[in-house]
Amino acid sequence: MDELEPSTLLAAIERFTRWLEAYGPTSYDHQSYFAGGIGGRAKAFYYRRPAIGTFAVAPMIFSEAFVPAARRLFGPKLRFPIADAHYAMGFARLARLTNQSRHYDTAVAFLEALIRSRCPGYEHYCWGYPFDWVTQTGVMPAGTPLITTTPYVYEAFAAVYEIDRQARWLDIMESIAEHVLHDIKDREISADAATAGYNPQDRQGGVVNASAYRAFLLTDASIRFNRPDYGQTAERNLNFVLRSQQPSGSWFYAMDGKRDFVDHFHTCFVLKALAKIEQLVSSEACTRALDRGLEFYVNGLFDADGLPKPFARAPRLTVYRRELYDCAECMNLGALLRGRLPLLDQRVMTTVNEVLTRWQRPNGSFRSRRLLLGWDNVPMHRWAQSQTFRSLCYLVPLSASSERAVA
Repeated sequence: MDELEPSTLLAAIERFTRWLEAYGPTSYDHQSYFAGGIGGRAKAFYYRRPAIGTFAVAPMIFSEAFVPAARRLFGPKLRFPIADAHYAMGFARLARLTNQSRHYDTAVAFLEALIRSRCPGYEHYCWGYPFDWVTQTGVMPAGTPLITTTPYVYEAFAAVYEIDRQARWLDIMESIAEHVLHDIKDREISADAATAGYNPQDRQGGVVNASAYRAFLLTDASIRFNRPDYGQTAERNLNFVLRSQQPSGSWFYAMDGKRDFVDHFHTCFVLKALAKIEQLVSSEACTRALDRGLEFYVNGLFDADGLPKPFARAPRLTVYRRELYDCAECMNLGALLRGRLPLLDQRVMTTVNEVLTRWQRPNGSFRSRRLLLGWDNVPMHRWAQSQTFRSLCYLVPLSASSERAVA
């Protein structure tokens, strides 16, 4: 990857941190249209009766495509644990880059917020969404632990622990691992493979990135806490992910015969998990799958301009051209696999330049989507201000002096 000057990235990051301080930790969301009573009922009806239900969700879809600022009419600003986790990781990285204690203090403040926002009613630490999430498989009530959120919080505590070595962060990480092992259920696929549930109530599983997240977290925890049982469960979930890979090198969103779309950021989630597992344990099968997946990714999920496109195989008509979340996860993947594949490095550099020149606004925030006409400029922490911030922080290389303690 032809490196951008660190000063360029740090200047963009500084503009964003000034905006974030002024804007605050709550925001509207991609799901704001459907998180309230009216929108939630309309979406549930659409899933039950798609033909008729299309008319129920049409006003929200129209607004999302042409008047995105109207989402504030459907629900309040909320605070999202997944965003707090990304901000904590970004500020922890920024603390190491700059040796400035103010960034460490901000990272710790986000961790403290995460401690307060853990899901109630569970023995161990876990996190989900602060709204009722209407999905094809039913409603996940606010406060339901999600395997797609909790691993990011685990990584956030790990990032700060790498700086200050405080035992309390490690204790919370171990509690998270216990939740992921015991509360998230498996469905056996074969003698050595199992699919992980999306939440503690899900016994069917099938969502590929859910198993990938669980496989990574438990692989890390098995080494960190010397727990072979974590590693055994992780291996079964990893085998499910590896065997779900399609001949093209891609992954469907789910192996349920229904949700067979292939999109950008979920593909990144799977690739990131495999890359992190590969860095922790030696697995030829993992490496082969990662290499095949990357070849598909760089050739199948970018457009003629070399920029992320939302879908290689779309589930429906989309009402936007580009997605900030896709750009953020492209950059996160690029930071993790820097130098592994020249075309990936090229794609990442093209995306970084696009984000810094066209997506970052004068106030420091990032546009959320490029619509069919114009832009969605509503800043949404979960979708994907926080992920973009984290990715930019991790694209700045650490120097020898950056390794000094800042706490």
